Amino acid sequence: VYNGFWFAPERVAIQALVTETQKTVTGEVRLKLYKGNVMQAGRRSPFSMYSEAVATMEGGQEEAYNQDDATGFIALNALRLKATARQGQ
Repeated sequence: VYNGFWFAPERVAIQALVTETQKTVTGEVRLKLYKGNVMQAGRRSPFSMYSEAVATMEGGQEEAYNQDDATGFIALNALRLKATARQGQ
């Protein structure tokens, strides 16, 4: 938008991304306002992907999140970050 770039290809591409990702963004959010703070009190959406059975870190459920699954992801992500840090030295 700045410098007259509203019709630039980059703005059109970004707008397509935003339009696509927001197709299922709908629902209700309840907020609590108290002494200058805003706190989430609840949310609801017909497209919600949240599942308490999956989000729990309590053991014993097949669907439950296994913290050990993050180990490989953390190690792989760290490689990229370490390489970036070495280039900056």
